[in-house]
Amino acid sequence: MGIFSMLRRDKQTTRTAREAMKQARSGAEPAAGGPLERIVRIIRDWGLDGKLTYSSAQTVADRALRGRGARRADKAVRRIIASHRRGVTAGGFLTGLGGFVTLPILLPTNVVEFYVQATRMVGAIAAVRGYDLDDEEIRMRVMAALLGEEQGEVLKNVGLGPVAGVAARTVARGMKGRPEHQLINAIGGRLLRRFSLRSVRLFGKAIPGAGAILGAWSDRRQLSKIARAAQEAFPAQA
Repeated sequence: MGIFSMLRRDKQTTRTAREAMKQARSGAEPAAGGPLERIVRIIRDWGLDGKLTYSSAQTVADRALRGRGARRADKAVRRIIASHRRGVTAGGFLTGLGGFVTLPILLPTNVVEFYVQATRMVGAIAAVRGYDLDDEEIRMRVMAALLGEEQGEVLKNVGLGPVAGVAARTVARGMKGRPEHQLINAIGGRLLRRFSLRSVRLFGKAIPGAGAILGAWSDRRQLSKIARAAQEAFPAQA
């Protein structure tokens, strides 16, 4: 069962996604434990840790390193990006295939499915390059990479700069007065505002047939931006 099918069957996650998108469009201040925080946690946990038959980011990284007998990290990164690009392309195509009849039902699922796949891609790239996905700071940096070129500003706002090994982790541990939900909301607020933009910009998905092509193209293009951000966020370690 693919991630798109899993999400369509998970009514609670779909309902939470709809609530989070509604909150994003309203501009309401996110509350601790609200739909915004819950959906970001779902995206993070499914993407990095996997669920049921959906493999974790670490498993994907290990497979990419074994593929075709090559263990070079740059080749593994290219494999990871290519496989996830195919995944989001298929999800975007399916979402727009039925046009305005199915779009209201499938769009929340597509949004979560896209970012779960993007999270796993970023996490797998980080793992291939030697970063520990059990490290809470690394997990937060993975989520920040979903914002593409905005990741630097978000990390700065929560007290983190570029990856700096032990020094960066020391800073992260010393951030008093910033509970986890605040860090998630700092990223989640930006992320779900982008969810809202997606629902507006992708109105073309409501056109049967053409919507499928537009959905596939837009998701593929957005994932490529995130892939570039991931490679900048997690440089190869000496």
